[in-house]
Amino acid sequence: MTGLLIRRSALSTSGEAEMFRLLESQFDGVDRWTFREDLNNKDYVLLVRAEDDGRLAGFTTLALYRRRFEGRDIAVICSGDTVMAPDGWGQRSLAQYWIPAIEHLRAQQPGLTLYWLLISSGYRSYRFLPVFARTFHPCHDRQTPAEDRRLLDFLATDRFGDRYDPASGVVRLPRPQLLAGPLRGIPERRLADPHVAYFAALNPGHAEGDELVCLASLERENYTAAAGRLAERASRPAETLRILA
Repeated sequence: MTGLLIRRSALSTSGEAEMFRLLESQFDGVDRWTFREDLNNKDYVLLVRAEDDGRLAGFTTLALYRRRFEGRDIAVICSGDTVMAPDGWGQRSLAQYWIPAIEHLRAQQPGLTLYWLLISSGYRSYRFLPVFARTFHPCHDRQTPAEDRRLLDFLATDRFGDRYDPASGVVRLPRPQLLAGPLRGIPERRLADPHVAYFAALNPGHAEGDELVCLASLERENYTAAAGRLAERASRPAETLRILA
């Protein structure tokens, strides 16, 4: 697999069409207008392609912005549509390019703490959190500290307005994207994973498109060992990720 980080403004019409086809293959009820609306609210696109034939194997969209919270300036990366073709599941193909992309974007926000705002209607995207972050919220084995709860609520309300319900920690979109039938449920064996079981308990409406709001610091000290190794490799981006941004 190869990875490419580009600005949304540099994405070609054909590239956008490829992304929509991949999204459509895994979600029911998607439409081009809603997809484009979400895409236009993002700043960057991370594309993963197969090396042999160049087909699009996965993508994620990213918004990068600053906010002021309780007297301090912070930087935020908000993840949008994220899809990986089934033949790439388990290979961590998207994961291996995500951290180098984050390191590139971090350099654009010097001196600011960087946070990751993620909304998840599927356990697979929620499961990225423990891959990258030592501490994240909500998590099955720790309570969310009051300050982190306030920050999560602040960022979610800022981004999603009254579509965010602070009591449940869930965003309900007017046109939710529903995982396609075979992908919508959580296999019983997956519930043995405490992260997946906790996601299912916190977001019982996930099959109807409810999105659980999650937050993690993307500071280096909060990286897992695996994320730290990827960050070190990011200093040699030619080996891991092409950047046209």
